[in-house]
Amino acid sequence: MNNNKIKVGITHGDTNGIGYEVILKMLEDTRLADLCTVVVYGSAKAASFYRKAMELPQVNLNKVDSASEARDGAFNIVNVVGEDLKIEPGQESEAAGAAAFAALEAAVTDLREGAIDVLVTAPIDKHSIQSPGFNFPGHTEYLEASLTNAETPEQDSKALMILCNEHMRVALATVHTPVSKVPEALTKELIVDRLTRLDRSLRRDFGVQNPRIAVLSLNPHAGEKGLIGSEENDIIAPALEQARDSRILAFGPYPSDGFFGSGNFKTFDGILAMYHDQGLTPFKALSMDSGVNFTAGLPFVRTSPDHGTGYDIAGKGLASPASLREAVYAAIDIYRNRQNYDEAYRRPLRRQHPEKEKKAPETRAETPKEEDK
Repeated sequence: MNNNKIKVGITHGDTNGIGYEVILKMLEDTRLADLCTVVVYGSAKAASFYRKAMELPQVNLNKVDSASEARDGAFNIVNVVGEDLKIEPGQESEAAGAAAFAALEAAVTDLREGAIDVLVTAPIDKHSIQSPGFNFPGHTEYLEASLTNAETPEQDSKALMILCNEHMRVALATVHTPVSKVPEALTKELIVDRLTRLDRSLRRDFGVQNPRIAVLSLNPHAGEKGLIGSEENDIIAPALEQARDSRILAFGPYPSDGFFGSGNFKTFDGILAMYHDQGLTPFKALSMDSGVNFTAGLPFVRTSPDHGTGYDIAGKGLASPASLREAVYAAIDIYRNRQNYDEAYRRPLRRQHPEKEKKAPETRAETPKEEDK
């Protein structure tokens, strides 16, 4: 990237939800332009509609045809949907889903090509966005399938959902798996895999040198030694032992009610929950408006606010931009953390012994000449 500021791509999400409201409210603070260059993927018409409907202050959006034309340190918008888009605040519609996918597809393409540095996604409706091009449970699975990792072969591009704020980072062993199918989905290999990814992300994305990870149980009271369930003894505990053999500081399994209720979560750098609501319910209850959804494990940085489309309050001026603002901040921080980590761990032995490396070719034994044999 030639620009001095990090270029942040923001998709508008579902156009009948609160996406434009939180985007416009966040952009009212012009100081954000001092931190990054914003590129909104969406519709200037939709932005104007919501600004007028809620009588929001004027936000100057620089209309560009592509992210490559975005003005540095400004708020830019790329139109990805036609002028005939029908806007119906609070209503699920096929048109809104198509508009959400158009923005996501355009932003992901630019992310792969380096036209933007990081991606922040406004909420989508997981039902209306379904189409031949989007047949996934949510953003996480789509991004995992769309963002390959050919440039960094040491990573294998498998996504890990992490909900984070200044107090905790919660990752999920299973994401959009029905509760009835969670027990059969959990294996020792899966949990070790998630712990490995979480440990890696805490080090590279969040700058934690020796992360301590808490692992939650599946059953109430951690199974009560097999009385309430066997997964803790048969699957989770062996996974923890294997992870510790790989020098991952993993502890547990902890019953989730007491773990969060006692404040024990504050003593760990990361938490691995077994299923979606086990981790996200306490996180959202405790995080208020500061929560961020981060997709770890990909070669690119993607974050989003931790709330949904907000159909019930769409167009009423009640939505808070705080979570979206935190998502932008988190994306920038993680992008910089990755740069610092990769620089620090790029061939460190060569940097520590530059003189030895220069002399190495001269000190190698030469191939014996024919007359010396």
